[in-house]
Amino acid sequence: MTETAPLPRWDTTRLYLGPDDAVLEADFAAGPELTGVFRDSYRGTLAHLNADGLYFALTAYEALQERIVKPQLYAHLLLATDSGNDAHKALYQRAAEFGNEMSQALLFFELEIMEIPDERFAELSDDEQLAPYRHFMEAVRRFKPHTLNEREESLLTRKALTGMEAFTHLYDEISASFRYTFELDGEEREMTGEELLALLHHPDADVRERAFGMFLDRHGEHAIVYGAVFNNLALDHRQDMDIRDYRTPMEATNLGNELSAETVEQLMSVSEENYPLARRYFRLKTRLLGLERMKNTDLYAPVPGTARKYSFDEAKTLVLEAYGAFNPAYREIIAGFFDEGRIDTPPLPGKTGGAFCMGMTPVLPPYVLMNFTGSLRDVATLAHELGHGLHFTLAQTQTMVNYHAPLPLAETASVFGEILLTRLLLERETDRSLRISLLCATIEDIIATTMRQNLLTRFEQKLHLERRTGLVATDRICDLWWEENARLFGEEVEMIPPYRWGWSYISHFVHTRFYCYSYTFAELLVLALYRKYREEGNAFLPRYEAILESGGSRSPIDTARLAGIDLTEPGFWQKGYDFLADLVSELEGLVAEG
Repeated sequence: MTETAPLPRWDTTRLYLGPDDAVLEADFAAGPELTGVFRDSYRGTLAHLNADGLYFALTAYEALQERIVKPQLYAHLLLATDSGNDAHKALYQRAAEFGNEMSQALLFFELEIMEIPDERFAELSDDEQLAPYRHFMEAVRRFKPHTLNEREESLLTRKALTGMEAFTHLYDEISASFRYTFELDGEEREMTGEELLALLHHPDADVRERAFGMFLDRHGEHAIVYGAVFNNLALDHRQDMDIRDYRTPMEATNLGNELSAETVEQLMSVSEENYPLARRYFRLKTRLLGLERMKNTDLYAPVPGTARKYSFDEAKTLVLEAYGAFNPAYREIIAGFFDEGRIDTPPLPGKTGGAFCMGMTPVLPPYVLMNFTGSLRDVATLAHELGHGLHFTLAQTQTMVNYHAPLPLAETASVFGEILLTRLLLERETDRSLRISLLCATIEDIIATTMRQNLLTRFEQKLHLERRTGLVATDRICDLWWEENARLFGEEVEMIPPYRWGWSYISHFVHTRFYCYSYTFAELLVLALYRKYREEGNAFLPRYEAILESGGSRSPIDTARLAGIDLTEPGFWQKGYDFLADLVSELEGLVAEG
């Protein structure tokens, strides 16, 4: 791999020219005035409005949301690239306080939608002009049994700024501050956490173990902070459950996802029933690596003789070709991220770890952040995040309240994009060893996106349940983490001792409670969608696009039906694991040929 140009940084000037932009200042200043006018116009009226009046209220609400969310999203983008910059930190804090103030002022709107009498609501819902808002209003009303009055909701929102949100910010800031001095190829190098984690793909087992151990040990050194963050966020959730009369830690998430507890439990139980399939693969990978026993630092090790690095230009070309072969129009959408400077790629001190795509609004363009180090997995991550970008772009046919897909569907286009990339690489490659390497990467991605995300959810469940009875010591958190991972790894994978701190760097636990099962949901759904595509060819494209364009305008179950998929069908989730089993069998066949 030879990089011929610096890794691309994103250009946020299409949002604001900088933290001191007069337009940004004007938007901050306009927020309270605009929300005040809206509040004076509609507070206390929604239950009495006719269809025309409610329609105008909803469209005004969306226009206001568009205006006030922009400064907050901009501040988040700046902080994500450099959390050590004092100007970025100050802007982020200001934006957080601004958003909190706006939320308090607008709380009444959804509360009053909940209070519309059922008979009256049914009558309004039948009105043609309100049809695009029916799902949004129904989704809001589902939370009525768990919602307090406006005064109480306002107090909770205000206190979140110095409670839950403050702990989340502390977690992000301390995690992004870590620097590491690591010896590689005989010289000491200064590295970020993302660069250390990238070494899990290094061909040398000692390098992999030292890198991951150093990364985890640093987190363990801050056990007091991480233990406090996790305990306080779990305590906050427990109190929220008590206040809002939720029975289980996941109930609010499931309600927001429009999924029954039974559906989610079935998804998770089927995943656990398939853990032996993962162990079957681990045994095969152990053999390929020539090891007596695999360690968890070996899970993503390259197959001997096939390790390679990709330049960013190579990665870009592959991703564009993968999407373009599926649908030429999608290639053009993806190319826009590169051409318009909407992607930030180099791993840098103070930069947020991992990767994300931020879909803003139906008007503002989405942005992608990642930490590119040249591995095949980074190429897959690029395809993944740009799949999110495609999803956000196509969903811009929706209005603001229907823009964001529900969590279980949020990973649909991203995972589908990874499969398109993998199939492109497999179809081109004739070398048996490289095909083995690609199949390994694909299988590992599916295991990581289904079974690993499942164990993360189980760990999170158990942590929240234990916190209900008192403070959970960090050693106990480590035990819970170890036990759940051991259920997946069995006797086939040995965990290195520092992995006891593996829970501390999973940011989803902090940012979005019980997000992780959405990955499992999406991966298994995408495997079904991909099978449909293989069966139907181009006839599948309009149905797939309908899913992406729907944004959050339908429930996950109704959205899947657009592609002819019934998520309630007995055995649906197992079909995805059957697909994985076929891949493992294909790999076993290739290995046997040697």
